Amino acid sequence: MRLGLDIGGTKTDAVVLDPDGAVLKRLRLPTGFGPEAVVASAVTAIENIADASGIDFESIGIGIPGMIDEGTGIVRHAVNLGFESLDLGAALAERLGVRVKVENDVKSAAVGAYHLLELQHPMAYLNLGTGLAAGIVINGALWRGARGTAGEIGHIPIDPAGALCPCGQRGCLETVASGSGITRQWPSDAEYPALELFEAATAGDERATAVVDALTRGVASAVRTLILTADVETVVIGGGLSHLGEPLFAGVRRVLQDWARYSPFLASLSLPTRVCVLPDGMPAAAVGAALIGVDHSEVSLNGRSGYRRLADRGRRDRRRQDSGARGGAP
Repeated sequence: MRLGLDIGGTKTDAVVLDPDGAVLKRLRLPTGFGPEAVVASAVTAIENIADASGIDFESIGIGIPGMIDEGTGIVRHAVNLGFESLDLGAALAERLGVRVKVENDVKSAAVGAYHLLELQHPMAYLNLGTGLAAGIVINGALWRGARGTAGEIGHIPIDPAGALCPCGQRGCLETVASGSGITRQWPSDAEYPALELFEAATAGDERATAVVDALTRGVASAVRTLILTADVETVVIGGGLSHLGEPLFAGVRRVLQDWARYSPFLASLSLPTRVCVLPDGMPAAAVGAALIGVDHSEVSLNGRSGYRRLADRGRRDRRRQDSGARGGAP
């Protein structure tokens, strides 16, 4: 059994997967703020779901915002969680006595979406949240790139005269196609500014319409970039803004269709048919974290095949042990 946590800015989502990768248990708890509180809330979530399942876990995977040192499990720049640096992997392993693997939440969600949607071809998970980033899965495995920045398309400049991005460049995709981009262009005290924005645009507000148009063009540009650079077959849109649903998705599709009318090259790529939205309620990041928690050298992330390989290896090891006990060849 595998356990995965998606540690978000307000909620921690925990899941238990059976050996075939199906979700057996799920629970959600508030996330603490600050390093000690984040560790404490993670331990509470793990202990609660373990008690509810009655199962001991050999590995735990964690998906969390921030920059992750893959080798050490150190998390940096997790501003929304209230810390600059935290050795989360070591802290949880020490408290729980179980191997812990820590990964960026978007990359975890890419793995989880690939598994839950039962995809077979290269895919990208495009996360539309406070920022914009993507996780890429190729040949059933997470593709990190040379330095772990594969999928950081939010910092591709599209307008040299555009707004200053926190990365230091101007006019990055993230400045228009993200929650922070909406906040900058549509200041609001509403509980859900993005929803208010779309309602205002539907009602005919010209300023809201301009912001929505910039957002949909930005998301369409992100889809086009992922397909042109990594040639993924499917781009799955997730993250907080994906909950806008059809109004956002329809706008993105219209932009892609408009581009295809003026470009035979883009028309040949069938971009509108290669994008979809992650279904509401699907715990992609927590499921991906559980799968990533398994040693990469042991398990493929391609659906259930990795679990079969683990079982096959276990049977081979047992045969070797039995043969050795009988004095046979290893």
